[in-house]
Amino acid sequence: MASDYQSFWNFDRYAVVGNSARKPFPRLTYGELAKRGKTAYAVDPSTDRVEGKPAYRDFAALPASVEAAVLELPREETAAWVKRAVDAGIREIWIHQGADSPEAIAIAQQAGVRLRTGTCAVMYLNRGFSPHGIHRAINKLLGKY
Repeated sequence: MASDYQSFWNFDRYAVVGNSARKPFPRLTYGELAKRGKTAYAVDPSTDRVEGKPAYRDFAALPASVEAAVLELPREETAAWVKRAVDAGIREIWIHQGADSPEAIAIAQQAGVRLRTGTCAVMYLNRGFSPHGIHRAINKLLGKY
């Protein structure tokens, strides 16, 4: 049976949120979703393009609704983006490892959002040999996958 972390990747449409003016955009997550045939929209308030494709300033600017959002932002921005996701009707959120905060978690819980946090999103997406694959193997051995 798939874990809650694994089942997060069963949706068809995702928003991948970053702020490339403050931290590199989460290109690995964005690219791996595309490799899996998912629709992934880059949401980045600091640029109009990511990987040569349109980037959107917020959820309201997306050309279609999304089922889930991955937030890979500086920690101090995460709570505001959780609130924006809730306001946009997104009920499945992954906050990348190290980007969560008590405030972000509380907002998600109060809104009834299914939240994934505390681990690396790419570990679940990347299937080849890489640092993420090693991370995945260690977590499986520890029963944390």
